[in-house]
Amino acid sequence: MTEPKKPAEPRRLPLHQEDPGLARRRLLSGLAGVLIMAAAFGGIAGLIGGQVPGLVTAAVVGLPLLYVVVWNVRRKLWLEGTAVLVRTFRTRRVDLAQARRIDLLVTDVRGARTVSLLFNSGQRGQVVKIDLAVYAGTGGRELPILTLRRLADAVANNIEANGLVFAELLVAQLRAEARGAGVPDRPLYQLASAAPPGKIAQRFTMEAVSRFVARLG
Repeated sequence: MTEPKKPAEPRRLPLHQEDPGLARRRLLSGLAGVLIMAAAFGGIAGLIGGQVPGLVTAAVVGLPLLYVVVWNVRRKLWLEGTAVLVRTFRTRRVDLAQARRIDLLVTDVRGARTVSLLFNSGQRGQVVKIDLAVYAGTGGRELPILTLRRLADAVANNIEANGLVFAELLVAQLRAEARGAGVPDRPLYQLASAAPPGKIAQRFTMEAVSRFVARLG
């Protein structure tokens, strides 16, 4: 008598797009920035109060900045079923199907616009940001097709925050890629371009995304 087959575990797909070389460069540039800031503030304090206050000031300024740099370099995300695994100094699990609010976020840093989905379950530590694409000029990097398809399926399972609207946006992006549309003709790029200039971060609510998706049809 054969044993029943166990259901296959959901495949884990990476949601981060950085290669190891880029991560190392980010770490080195971040460490250099921390060293410069700590030395500057420590030097000023040292001139005023002496060596001990200078060292204390350098540590007070440098250690929090060092933590932020290492935290950002270590941060990795994976999609597993409807959940996202977030690894920094520990690994936590955020179920996208249980999020109470979903926003689309466009950030503009040094000419590069990043389009992200922000999931908030309403509980402490249960907030996660997933970068969908990064554009600079008419080029950029986007999540792979398979990952985007799986993410659309996961978001569509969210009923409370009307995830179907955001799933439709991701499906529209997939359709644009399937028909060979150029980057300027893809929905995520159009949303990135629609964000007003001069703002580091701009939120698009579910209602705004819904109106945008309706115009695509």
